[in-house]
Amino acid sequence: MTDSNSRPLAVFDLDNTLADTAHRQHFLEVRPKDWAAFFAAAPADPPLAEGIALAVRSARECEVLYLTGRPERCRRDTLEWLAAHGLPEGRVYMRGNADRRPARFTKLEILRRLAQDREIRVLVDDDELVCDDAERAGFTVVRARWAAKSAALQEAQEREGRT
Repeated sequence: MTDSNSRPLAVFDLDNTLADTAHRQHFLEVRPKDWAAFFAAAPADPPLAEGIALAVRSARECEVLYLTGRPERCRRDTLEWLAAHGLPEGRVYMRGNADRRPARFTKLEILRRLAQDREIRVLVDDDELVCDDAERAGFTVVRARWAAKSAALQEAQEREGRT
């Protein structure tokens, strides 16, 4: 059931959808992965123009919110990054610090919860598995394919439940 008095939701991922993580991928390409350095470098992520423009356009008709696999401990840096790059204000849903489930599970769980009382107009995400599962669940998806793909990031998202 949706609340007809509320604007629909446009849900945006962060890493490689709005923020270019290429400069910090090397922290995931070593053994063991340097997660502390990977997340510490996030405030320096350059914005991805295509994703930023889509979020700004979406805010004209929708309430924009952010759904990321980043852990909760990154909240302050994430909020500061969003504000610094002129993104629409919106709630930010983050993974619990100890939650290691794949992003496709954590994100779909939150999407389903949000959809109980709000229309979700679109999910914008770069993770193909998240997009596949969201489409199968009936959500409209825009696949963010404007950032360079990273095998290390894909492994982190799916196998290690880290981002």
